[in-house]
Amino acid sequence: MTSLYLSHEELEDSNPLDLIESIIADNDWSFDRQGNNELTVGVEGSWCQYHLWFSWRADLRAIHFSCAYDVKIPDRQYTAIYELLARVNERMAVGHFDTWREEGMVLFRHALLLSGASIVTSEQIQTLVEIGMSELEKFYPAIQFCLWGGKSPEDAIEAAMFETMGEA
Repeated sequence: MTSLYLSHEELEDSNPLDLIESIIADNDWSFDRQGNNELTVGVEGSWCQYHLWFSWRADLRAIHFSCAYDVKIPDRQYTAIYELLARVNERMAVGHFDTWREEGMVLFRHALLLSGASIVTSEQIQTLVEIGMSELEKFYPAIQFCLWGGKSPEDAIEAAMFETMGEA
């Protein structure tokens, strides 16, 4: 009978990106595995294409997850976007929004720490991805209102939340 438990040595050598790759393949999402510690995924969202990125840090026993919009932030809009994201982050229970200045992108980020845990489960990964994509979907209108709609960060959030509540 095969053991369901891993030894300490096997845990140290296990790479959760293997499980993540399997989950992604099961969803028929396009992905690219860059080496042993990085995985990128393209997913079509309701508003635009989303770029998911997973990184495994064995030294920290942490999975870093980012999920970005396919939207470029004009240089002149960074001050407004920073204020908007600060307001959005006040509403977050898990993860946070950030920018990747070099690429001009807005992204959701979260790290899943596995120190002391025997394994990462498919449920944990699925929940992580669901939360990230849900938050991207929820706040996409606010980002668009702020970037292209001429709204202040405060008004952009109010308009987006009103629009979301109206669709429920």
